[in-house]
Amino acid sequence: MAAKTLDGVAVTGLRVLLRADLNVPMQDGEISDLTRLERLAPTITELAGKGARVIVCSHFDRPKGKRVPAMSLKPIAEALSGVLDKPVAFADDCVGPAAEAAVAALQNGHVLVLENTRYHAGEEANDSELAGQFAGLADIYVNDAFSAAHRAHASTEGVAHLLPSYAGRLMQAELDALEAALGNPSRPVMAIVAGSKVSTKLELLNNLVAKVDVLVIGGAMANTFLAAQGVSMGKSLQEKDLYPTALQIVETAKTQNCEIVLPFDLVVSETFTANPPTKIVVVDAVPDNMMALDVGPGTVDALIARLPHMKTLIWNGPLGAFETPPFEQGTNKLAEAVAHATIAGTLVSVGGGGDTVSALRLAGAADRLTYLSSAGGAFLEWMEGKILPGVEALSAGFSNLG
Repeated sequence: MAAKTLDGVAVTGLRVLLRADLNVPMQDGEISDLTRLERLAPTITELAGKGARVIVCSHFDRPKGKRVPAMSLKPIAEALSGVLDKPVAFADDCVGPAAEAAVAALQNGHVLVLENTRYHAGEEANDSELAGQFAGLADIYVNDAFSAAHRAHASTEGVAHLLPSYAGRLMQAELDALEAALGNPSRPVMAIVAGSKVSTKLELLNNLVAKVDVLVIGGAMANTFLAAQGVSMGKSLQEKDLYPTALQIVETAKTQNCEIVLPFDLVVSETFTANPPTKIVVVDAVPDNMMALDVGPGTVDALIARLPHMKTLIWNGPLGAFETPPFEQGTNKLAEAVAHATIAGTLVSVGGGGDTVSALRLAGAADRLTYLSSAGGAFLEWMEGKILPGVEALSAGFSNLG
């Protein structure tokens, strides 16, 4: 990993600007999932434990450069205090007099959360003046928000050029996991890419066929690939305008020696509702009045049978409509087998992106994969082979030598 880590960095007495992702899910004004705060805690605990003055900054939601009280980080700072089991101060702004006064009051080992960075329009514009104000608050910069690293914003990219900059422990773990999955993986590598639309994952598919040995396509995406090959899919969700694209991906895979695996049996129903009557059919026997909503048990068993021959697995997207029973069964059964192989030490498994986290949690396998990324868009862009500005800035080093 090109980005510098915190290993060997003396931080005692230093003001450390820590870019976090405090954009936690809220429901009825309450935080519904503390995962992001819990994953951030080790970096804060390490820095504070070494006597740093930890200044946490983050965006929350989309206030579009204005103060929106409902999007304040104050309640999240209070929740972070509970996760850390120590006091966390709060500043009513992320730059300017309020932030400067709060930073000046910090003592070694103490933690401060700044107000929502997106209250300033310059944040998303990566405004150099705002980046300079961030830099003026600190001695060094640590980015622990991989989930925001695909955005070139003032607090994720701009400020990294103005201070000595490092990857936090969460960022480090994410980059290490992705390097193990795609950068320099143990082979053979299998990728599972599923979900509802091929159109949202074209760049991902085109990048993966050149990097993995086996590419499994599931979910409604598989419907488009099957239909493009002349299979009648009944009422199944598909993207007819992408038939040529699907066929081109198949041809490209052949030239790259990447085997594409599609379902050979499906769970179908007349209606997309919870617990409707279902049938298991082979792919060329989908009734005209039915739709495919999950991969069939034969397909799942065949995928499980492949796992002992694989060294690395990348998983993005559930195999079926997992939120509506019984169409979670294919994902759940495969997830259990992947978790078992991971715990046994025969498989490096990395999952992430959108519904993948929810599906693997529902399956009870989330904590048993090698790494499960909650980064969403950043995870996908990395898998697509794109350069992430927030990561690149950490590798480039800072240019302000004054």
